[in-house]
Amino acid sequence: MSGDVTWVGLLASLLLVSVAVVVSWRIGLRLETTIVWATVRAVAQLLLAGWALTVIIDPGRPLAWSWLWVVTMTGYAGVVVRRRAPEIPQVMLLAVTAFAVSAVVTLGVLFGLRVFPLEGRTLVPLAGLMIGNAMNATVLAGRRIVEQLRDQREEVEARLALGQTSQQAARPYLVMAVRTALVPQIETTRAVGLVILPGAMTGLILAGVKPLDAVLVQAVVMFVVLGSVATTAAVIGVGLTHRLFTRDHRLRAIPRPAQR
Repeated sequence: MSGDVTWVGLLASLLLVSVAVVVSWRIGLRLETTIVWATVRAVAQLLLAGWALTVIIDPGRPLAWSWLWVVTMTGYAGVVVRRRAPEIPQVMLLAVTAFAVSAVVTLGVLFGLRVFPLEGRTLVPLAGLMIGNAMNATVLAGRRIVEQLRDQREEVEARLALGQTSQQAARPYLVMAVRTALVPQIETTRAVGLVILPGAMTGLILAGVKPLDAVLVQAVVMFVVLGSVATTAAVIGVGLTHRLFTRDHRLRAIPRPAQR
């Protein structure tokens, strides 16, 4: 196909990384080492994933291997979220729960309604797409609700003193947290096609797929992302509002994150 990328092409594209390095050096950002290391790590991880996926999603392989890959991705994503947002109480358990709920909703719709055939080549990429975006939603929504409940503690306690339950008192902050996680994806959805040509669509067109066929796939991918972000943010928000209050509706102490 005309869109095939060779190893020589991959090496040539590294010139674009050098552009980022030069910009960092000229402006004094001091990110040159970080950019180079991120690039090396990304290439290594992608090659490893490509090799593993070649084995796992082979048509002759049992689908169980693909499901095992999805479970592994989910667990590792929980570890990544814990590293990125250690200030969120019990964030790993909440994140994995949110990913699982999001997977049931999004993958259930896609495969239950036969939008895609349930095969390794569809299951693993779509689950990875869902989990990747769910991670960002987890961190955004989780941090937002923790910050709001901590910084607005007096207001929350005033609501509780007026007779509201913990869930009623926390609701305004839950709404803001879910909104924080969801609005960026809504804005991206609005701009897609006219302002933005998303990665999936661009990749398919470069691979030689007809533009209209690429559009159909991209639309489904976009809806997967939107659904996964909404589901994950809601689960994280509701889970945190339960964990940050005691059974007798008192707000627990929420320490500030240590300064790095």
